[in-house]
Amino acid sequence: MTQHPATVPVHSDGSDGSDAPGPAHETTTASTSRLVGMDLARGLAVFGMYAAHVGPDPGEQGLTGFLMELTRGRSSALFAFLAGFAVVLITGRTVPRTGRAGRQAITRVVIRALILLVAGTALTMTGTWVEVILAFYGLYFLLVLPLYRLRSGPLAMIAAGTALVLPQVLYLVQPAVGERDFGAPAGADGLLSLLFTGSYPALSWIPYVIAGMAVARLDLTSATLRVRLALTGVAAAILGYGGSWLALHLVPGALASIRESGWGGDAASAWWSDTAGYPTGDTPAWLLAASPHSETTLSIVGNTGVALAVLATCLIAMDASPLLRTLARPVVAVGTMSLTAYVLHIIGIWALDLEGLTGSPLHVLLGFIAAMTLFAVLWSRYFSRGPLEWLMAKGSGLARHVR
Repeated sequence: MTQHPATVPVHSDGSDGSDAPGPAHETTTASTSRLVGMDLARGLAVFGMYAAHVGPDPGEQGLTGFLMELTRGRSSALFAFLAGFAVVLITGRTVPRTGRAGRQAITRVVIRALILLVAGTALTMTGTWVEVILAFYGLYFLLVLPLYRLRSGPLAMIAAGTALVLPQVLYLVQPAVGERDFGAPAGADGLLSLLFTGSYPALSWIPYVIAGMAVARLDLTSATLRVRLALTGVAAAILGYGGSWLALHLVPGALASIRESGWGGDAASAWWSDTAGYPTGDTPAWLLAASPHSETTLSIVGNTGVALAVLATCLIAMDASPLLRTLARPVVAVGTMSLTAYVLHIIGIWALDLEGLTGSPLHVLLGFIAAMTLFAVLWSRYFSRGPLEWLMAKGSGLARHVR
């Protein structure tokens, strides 16, 4: 059975320290670049990623199966959305950096992108079944970098435009470049995979990053704005998933076409779940689906809505009461070192020989969550960054030599 793709987060503070006074969990001031709520959202996405890879089979009946399926795709969309924040934080959140500072910021983004491309390719070549997103992230960074000076309005329009147009372009291009490939990006075939045929093709995932950049430009200290963002996210989720449900049931033959071209699963669930399979280039009905990995306009709208609602809710919650901030501190700690959390969970899958399982017992998932949370809490007591986040910052710190 085809495994669901993996995800990897990029830290909310994409800079090497110039944008933030300290780790996100050490401050609750909303005006700082490393917002506690953003790290909370990233921590929740880490746990969602764990559920997608080492959790019980989503095909199980009941609440557990539903929650496992709910994490599929939407966690990776949230990470891509927050990657837009990283680009903006590096290049200047309220005012884009210019001059030498601007050139250094651009160089930092490029260095990080190249590190992710190399690391992602290397990890993929190990042969693990997990679909590594690192290389895709690297390409996303490079593709959106020319937009870093734009304000929120133009970025939002570009995000909407790319979400409307690029999935259709992808549908038309994929038959010419090859079938969808969930394998390794390497060499020339790897570039095609990163752009068109891989687990997270740039043509359909760039809108998430640009949408994140647009939100990052806003004044997130405003309580009113946060509520509006949450409501906008809910509305977008309803539009994406609800619109797909209506289209699949109203367009004659749509469900039958998906059922014939899919995995034999429940085609009626293609409006929100991957259980029906993934799109094929000869079945236009898939363009009406909103399943998380269908790479359609409706899926992008729905997934972006979920990401936006989750982020806004986290920001609101962390500003609501000191008690909530205290209770959320372990999850926030995981969010501050989410790249480390990704790599450690891959190592854990390899060490425990979990490869090839279609679903692990619930206690395995809880063990992964508990182990990473404990590590993050203990590490954050003594260090301001996770171990791999520190290495990434050191590498991108070479940008200081740019004149």
